[in-house]
Amino acid sequence: MDETVSAGDIARLAAVGRAAVSNWRRRFEDFPSPVGGTASSPLYLLRDVEVWLKRNGKAFRVSPAERLWTQLRTHDDLRLGEALANTETDDETFEFLHARYLEAHSRLLNPTPPEVIEALLATTDGDTVIDPACGTGSLLKASKARNKIGQEIDPVSAVIARRRMPDAQIITGDSLRHNGIAHKADAVICDPPWHDRTWGHEELVGDARWTYGLPPRGEPELAWLQHCLSLTKPGGLVAVLLPSAAATRRPGKRIRGNLLRTGAIRAIITVTPGRDLWLLRNPTGRAPEHIALLQRPGPLDPNTRVIDLLDDDVDLSPTRRTGTDATEYINAVFTPPTLPELQAVAPPMTTIGDLIRTAPGTHPVTSPTGAVYEIDPRKIDPDFLEGVLKAAFARTPTGSTRLDVKRTQVPSLPLAEQRKYGQAFHQLKEAEEKLNDAAELIRIGYAGLLQGQIGPR
Repeated sequence: MDETVSAGDIARLAAVGRAAVSNWRRRFEDFPSPVGGTASSPLYLLRDVEVWLKRNGKAFRVSPAERLWTQLRTHDDLRLGEALANTETDDETFEFLHARYLEAHSRLLNPTPPEVIEALLATTDGDTVIDPACGTGSLLKASKARNKIGQEIDPVSAVIARRRMPDAQIITGDSLRHNGIAHKADAVICDPPWHDRTWGHEELVGDARWTYGLPPRGEPELAWLQHCLSLTKPGGLVAVLLPSAAATRRPGKRIRGNLLRTGAIRAIITVTPGRDLWLLRNPTGRAPEHIALLQRPGPLDPNTRVIDLLDDDVDLSPTRRTGTDATEYINAVFTPPTLPELQAVAPPMTTIGDLIRTAPGTHPVTSPTGAVYEIDPRKIDPDFLEGVLKAAFARTPTGSTRLDVKRTQVPSLPLAEQRKYGQAFHQLKEAEEKLNDAAELIRIGYAGLLQGQIGPR
């Protein structure tokens, strides 16, 4: 059986970045030709790559786990998960193979990023934890709970989850249509499938779980929220990852309002661009007067009055945080960001394109044009990448209509230094947002004075 490797696999074997592999392909005519894959993700015979690396004096090492992965890669993509599920090996090697599987099928499987898992689990605890859409089990496996229960609609993913967590109870089936979990949990954690318009709206119209309202057909996320709440004990915690649009869509405003009135919502936190973490509690007693709307993970400080959210829109997006004092804007104007000290010697340079190519992953970073780049935050700091993208567009020459952002030169920095610059970029972004808000307040003030809606003191 011919073992194949991708460009990313070759980069790992030779301990180089993917940009180096791309450079080898362009510069060396004798570099192995692809034998499969696609134009954007070609596959090469491992034996040909090994011969080429040796001939060109490139150090490399193929570990037993890597070789086993190359053997699995010979299967058709649609059967790769099944091949993994049937692989007999030790736990450490299986976890290695599972990580490679997620990487190879990141768009299909949509794995929860590690930093999001960390933020989610920091908000929940308990002896029994349930994940009703557990996938291959990454959230449950990271949990410290003693009793772990999951349900997964895909039979192959359910087998992989059982293999990774032999002590957990993993049920196969559609959790919304055919809930197989009879227990009530101290906490429910979930990263459910998004935008699934075939979630069972017609079949579940009279379902007892819809205590906050029947979810509209186009709002499956609100069905998952209520399903998760139904699986908890009174006072039990729920942490669910949802698209940011779920906090603002008009069809869901009635359910959002009912969740607020009963005290089910504790906090909504933006964890990555376009992705919010909803924290809920199965209500007991009096509903709180404040909830936390946070634009990044941090202490759950209730900063927004519930009564201010119960308007015609019931907009729960963290970006609309209410009650901000005007002095915050003034401080933002006169308090400069804490920028890193300039280096005495200029660092080596690279391009944004090469920077992105060296760290493929699933963490999304959005450019000013709306383009989304998926990177590995363990290799590139997301705030650093977002900052250099914005800086590239900010310095576009006057009158220029086109900019190849990927060719923009940026410093080539180790991750620790990237994080320092990323923190500074983040501070600048916060200051910019506050200044924009201040400008809007000033505009409203001018209009209010002109129209007689407000007057001078």
